Amino acid sequence: MPRFSVIVPAYRVQAHLRESLESVLSQSYPDLELIAVDDGSPDACGALIDEAAARDPRVRAVHLPQNAGPGPARNAGLERATGDYLVFLDGDDTLAPDALLALAGRLKETDEPDVLVYGHARTHWSGETLRGPAAGQLTECAPAPFRLADRPALLHLPPVAWDKAYRRDFVAREGLRFPPGLHQDAPWTYPALMTAETIATLDRVCVRHRQRRVGGLSRTAGERHFDVFDQYDRLFAFLDERPGLARWRPVLFRRMVDHLAALYTRREALPRGARGPFLRRARAHYRRHRTPGGSGPARARVRHALIRLGLRRTWDAVRLASALRRGTVRRAGGPLRALRRAGLRLHYRVQRLLPLRTDRAVFSSRDGHGHGGDPGALESAVRSLAPHVRTAWVSRPEHLHTVPPGARRLGPGTAAYWTALARSAYLVSDTAFDPRLIKRKGQVLVQTRQGTPLTHTGLDLRERPAAGGAGLPELLRDAGRWDYLVSADRHSTLTFERTLPGPYQVLEYGRPCSDRLYTATGADVTRLRESLGVPDGAVAILYAPADRPYRRTPAPLLDLERLARRLGPRFVILDRSPARHDAPPLASSGRVLDVSGHPGVESLCLASDALVTDYASLMTDYAGLDRPIVLHVPDQEAFEAACGTYGDLCAFPPGAVARSADELADIFATGHWRGSRSGELRAAFRARFCPHDDGHAAERVVRRVLFGEAGLPVVVPPPERRPVPSAAAVRAGSPPVVLPPRDPAG
Repeated sequence: MPRFSVIVPAYRVQAHLRESLESVLSQSYPDLELIAVDDGSPDACGALIDEAAARDPRVRAVHLPQNAGPGPARNAGLERATGDYLVFLDGDDTLAPDALLALAGRLKETDEPDVLVYGHARTHWSGETLRGPAAGQLTECAPAPFRLADRPALLHLPPVAWDKAYRRDFVAREGLRFPPGLHQDAPWTYPALMTAETIATLDRVCVRHRQRRVGGLSRTAGERHFDVFDQYDRLFAFLDERPGLARWRPVLFRRMVDHLAALYTRREALPRGARGPFLRRARAHYRRHRTPGGSGPARARVRHALIRLGLRRTWDAVRLASALRRGTVRRAGGPLRALRRAGLRLHYRVQRLLPLRTDRAVFSSRDGHGHGGDPGALESAVRSLAPHVRTAWVSRPEHLHTVPPGARRLGPGTAAYWTALARSAYLVSDTAFDPRLIKRKGQVLVQTRQGTPLTHTGLDLRERPAAGGAGLPELLRDAGRWDYLVSADRHSTLTFERTLPGPYQVLEYGRPCSDRLYTATGADVTRLRESLGVPDGAVAILYAPADRPYRRTPAPLLDLERLARRLGPRFVILDRSPARHDAPPLASSGRVLDVSGHPGVESLCLASDALVTDYASLMTDYAGLDRPIVLHVPDQEAFEAACGTYGDLCAFPPGAVARSADELADIFATGHWRGSRSGELRAAFRARFCPHDDGHAAERVVRRVLFGEAGLPVVVPPPERRPVPSAAAVRAGSPPVVLPPRDPAG
């Protein structure tokens, strides 16, 4: 019989479930069983639970046939529990290190109480962590164990199940069970505290409770919150069945009124049309369960009066006055030179009053750069699959020439730009949308991001200021408006859901920009190489390292001219270094070609025969081409310390790994760059990061977003995919062409 039975219900928490389960299994106190309940979750929760059960015999996997809610899911775990004490943990929460060791010690000190109440910390979705409100009530200086009558202030703590350990024999004796519904914690927590003969406290944070931006039941908007009335009916019925507990009725009545008032004042909880009916139900509930002495102190009587009388207009007037005051303060200090901006804002407001155009779509990439990336692939797919939809591309003047003729050109900040944002039904981007955008009802925002997240992103950048996370707050706010997020693979899905919390739906369909790698032909490859100046017969190496925002000077990591000389006349290097993006073009040496200003990185991938990179997400797209990839990581420790990576890339590389320029030269000189071992590594890497890249990713996204189709094109199995071969692969076996020596005159 284990000491603890940790019960974890899971529903739509795939991004956090692995961390939650691992926080239990990695406890320094190993005498436990982990009962993980898949509450009919439609995502990968069930698979993650089965994986944990296969790894650790202490895990017991329970799969419910359909979603029943957290209460019945906890009951399912409770029925299978065999431990001395029950510990409940939500599927996106975590146990603090050594938490169970601290619980075991405190239980022994206090002579095995019925209930042990411990501390917790709330982790906000933006990353802020605050100690829970229980800190003042958990001091251990008083004698323990005790009864609730000795410390009645415990009833003022949040009525949650996951900050307490319950003796299993006590739960069975009192017949405690969780009811169905959204607010099921109150009918469990209050009866447990009132009926416990012995209670103890532990003044220590043992649980880190995650407050999700979306998806959490308590933050779910809708009429499901009307369930709170049924829960308090159950609670007061419990009191009626046990006359000995009548002394607690005034306290619980005040707690009920506080709970109802909190729900009514939270905009995210109740939709506009439900607020009136909710307040009427609250008024009826107040009168039904009203208890003498239940009004509480004077400061609470105003709230009680608003509930008792149903003064909806009074509450709404107070809230409106507060909002008007804040708006006036924000608008107060605009200078006269902002007259043009004010005019554009007025124009935007007027346009928002006009009907939304369901046949308009606006695209942008990298804050106004040229046509390309995932948004570019989606824009082309929309013109092909939905010709009735008129597309527009937002681009700065210097990049307007890249926009294809079929798309309307928009300059950022112009009147046409604001008209398009106000009236277009579909907005697509790979960076944050304009912060001044006010999303209209019916507008659909599609976010693609820029590549697979191999380095830290979103919330994970909080601990790495050197990684360039200055725009993180804006990005997190923007994520709250997305409807869809396009993902390439499961790693991307789980990372984005965890680090960029939002109400969006993930479309794990592959990278749309990778489609061209599968639809291009050998003639396209030849044409691209000629346009770049790659001599016929040469081996073209694309050098594309990741940016290093923590470095003050853009000094190159690799002397490409020296590398070209060592490799010999057979090789040409296409330089796509981030340090060169804003620098003047280099004079072409014939062996090192500056392609930093080329608008389409997909074209560079097609034209090259191999890729040299380090931590750039480009490698996951390039892997789909099944062409050699070499990692050059001379500063691995410094980069990982500053920017962070999701796992050690050198432990699962897509090919050979070089720690220095000399090793890199040797890899190409010996042919190791395209050897059998490199091919095996590339195949494993491709299977992990390119499961859906088959040339139809953009089509799947367009059909799902624009047409709402459920039966999307089936993903082509990897063995049947035929990416366009490289020029080197086509001429394999032919003698190399020797390039002319470099002209010293330039």
